[in-house]
Amino acid sequence: MKHYLVVAGNIGVGKSTLVRFLHERLGWEPFYEAVVDNPYLADFYGDMPRWAFQSQMFFLTRRLQAHHQLLMRPGVVVQDRSVYEDAEIFARNLYLQGRMSERDYATYTEMYEVLKLFLPPPHLVVYLQSSVETLLRRITLRGRAYEKNIEPAYLQELNCLYDEWIRDFQLAPVLIVPADKLDFVQEHGDLELILDKIQQKLRGDQYVLFE
Repeated sequence: MKHYLVVAGNIGVGKSTLVRFLHERLGWEPFYEAVVDNPYLADFYGDMPRWAFQSQMFFLTRRLQAHHQLLMRPGVVVQDRSVYEDAEIFARNLYLQGRMSERDYATYTEMYEVLKLFLPPPHLVVYLQSSVETLLRRITLRGRAYEKNIEPAYLQELNCLYDEWIRDFQLAPVLIVPADKLDFVQEHGDLELILDKIQQKLRGDQYVLFE
């Protein structure tokens, strides 16, 4: 059966890892976020107002390419972060914090809104919800040089927008995973629980929750 899933969440929460587990354990085809390939990312973290528009346009383009490709694939496909997050969380936050100009944000948003009209929505969004403390710990563990100066306040701003976005998201069912409590990397039982809940949700169970 054809299904399209999105794994959503803040920087460092474990999206790519969960996508990999879904691929390894269930055979679902992964589509990873194009982070390493972004030629603007290191510059962006060094000077956000100067490079925000370029970086976000790169992500938007790559995400749309991935969206088109994954819709052409058979079976179950799972995407590491969605185009909706790029626009409604990261680009919006940059604008709200004065790190993207009003002109650049208007151009970016206009393009996103037009393109969104042609995008079939996912069948399920798996939202990994986490505190800033957990995010910082995991960012440190993965040791990416360009992430070492990410400020806690920036992550908190993103967390607030994520919670607002997921609360109002109406395009697809949502499964919220409490990533502070469930360590699916180190704890086999936590991973099994998450995989089971995801499959229940895909089968149409509207009342799948984590206790």
